[in-house]
Amino acid sequence: MAMKQAERAMGRMTARTGERVLGLLAAAGLAVTLVMALWVAPADRPPPLGQGDLYRIMYVHVPAAWLAYLAFAVVFVGSIAYLKTGKSRWDRLAAASAEIGVVFTALAIVLGSIWGRPAWGTWWTWDPRLTTTAILLLIYIGYLAVRKLTDNPRRRGRWAAAVGIIGFADVPIVHLSVTWWRGLHQGPSVKLPSVTLAPIMSITLLISTIAFTLLYAYLMALRLRVGRLEERALAEALSPRLGQPAAALLAEADGGGDDAAAAGSGRAAESEALEPEGAGPRG
Repeated sequence: MAMKQAERAMGRMTARTGERVLGLLAAAGLAVTLVMALWVAPADRPPPLGQGDLYRIMYVHVPAAWLAYLAFAVVFVGSIAYLKTGKSRWDRLAAASAEIGVVFTALAIVLGSIWGRPAWGTWWTWDPRLTTTAILLLIYIGYLAVRKLTDNPRRRGRWAAAVGIIGFADVPIVHLSVTWWRGLHQGPSVKLPSVTLAPIMSITLLISTIAFTLLYAYLMALRLRVGRLEERALAEALSPRLGQPAAALLAEADGGGDDAAAAGSGRAAESEALEPEGAGPRG
């Protein structure tokens, strides 16, 4: 039941209306974050006692790291669901989230290096947090590379799912690395119930994290719609060779039979997402 509800939620998210709502919310959240981070939140104490304005990079660096965790958690869940159900929509979900996760992981590393040059005096050091994060990036670049090894959708999905499930083991290692090992990277500034940030800084960081999470959801909606279009194009190309309608091939990829009826509302929403803007009813 929970899996079918998740499938319907995916369908609604990739519908045009859901996509627009997510885009507007993400844009509004990022605008508020910009104002809060640059003008409302105060500067830190000047060096050498503090970081001055340099600390403001935290309002992008921390959300980028959080989104890497979130994206790869979605890959983990989507991979398990694909192996359990064999439905291509779960494989699409995992692939889309992996692509976005790789982007945000790379962004977190780049921003950390920009911050580290003036703070630590070096662009890079083999600190435990940095090293495990670099390994995480390589794991999911490898995940995307595995998807290019075969043209067989089921084989590709199974191979990628295995990497997505095993690779997620590095996420808790990255998160706990500052606790397990000594290094240059500071410990967590927000560790409930204690928070070392000033209240206005904590609020700004919370707003930026919410805004970037909405951005992730919006990018996921876009990428899932593109993935569905790619799958439809492949089905239409294979239809003459296999002697089956493209719609039947798509239904088979998404489980077919009784599952197709159970996920009907999700399919309808996905169909809406695939229609070009301004398209009228088909005759």
